[in-house]
Amino acid sequence: MLSALGSYLQARSQKGKWLVRIEDLDPPREVKGAALDILKTLEAFGLYWDEEVIYQSKRYDYYRDALAQLKVNKLLYPCSCSRKQIQESTRLGKTGFIYPGFCRQKPLASKSAYAHRLLTTGSLISFKDLIRGTISQSLYEEIGDIVLLRSDGYYAYHLAVVVDDYLQNITEVVRGCDLIDSTVIHIYIQQCLGYTNPSYAHLPIIVNKNNEKLSKQTGARAINIDQIENTLFKLLHMLGQNPPIDLKEATKHEILQWGVNNWSLNNCSVKPLRDDQEIFVE
Repeated sequence: MLSALGSYLQARSQKGKWLVRIEDLDPPREVKGAALDILKTLEAFGLYWDEEVIYQSKRYDYYRDALAQLKVNKLLYPCSCSRKQIQESTRLGKTGFIYPGFCRQKPLASKSAYAHRLLTTGSLISFKDLIRGTISQSLYEEIGDIVLLRSDGYYAYHLAVVVDDYLQNITEVVRGCDLIDSTVIHIYIQQCLGYTNPSYAHLPIIVNKNNEKLSKQTGARAINIDQIENTLFKLLHMLGQNPPIDLKEATKHEILQWGVNNWSLNNCSVKPLRDDQEIFVE
């Protein structure tokens, strides 16, 4: 909810549109009813989106076309490496184990299942984050070649989000700082596809006492929709917006309007935030 609120206020303060996308690309891990719960929670907090909600599971044709373009440009290769092979042969990077390039020049057995990887280079990819300043990374050295289509036939988040941002004419992406290392990947894919780069702002995330992002996976309690006004006030404070104390007595619509009128990305923290009450605000 923290990232949702921050992105909503940024969009509204700039007279822009706020769009919602359901990233349901991994059916085996999908929790039944989770997407509907997300939308109901956003509505309960007064965060209304401007266009039809997009479900990535219904957009495979677009991702297939983008993959075909990369293949024509000779930027893809098949990879049959297992996760175990990779883990045993390389070191851990910022986003996982760095792919060592085993399959770059290796002939592929005709009957083996394989993933599609995007070739990376040693060139430095940089972008200016609206909160955190300039971020630079070498994909080849710090991440390795990127999987865009998994061996089980499911498209990777990195490809889907880049294609959807382009097709939805997204000009600004505001999200949690836990995704900041993915942004360099997305910019590189955009360059490979000839897409324009949106601007990016990475908000702080809320962590528990073990410095883990608050989520259902780390055992955080679900957000309480019976205390919406109190939660909105708290989130504004955590986002560095310094809401006046009397705003605690306002309605959720008045709190959101104050947030829009007074919003500033410059006030957002660049460090993770502690929430000792462990309210789930993913």
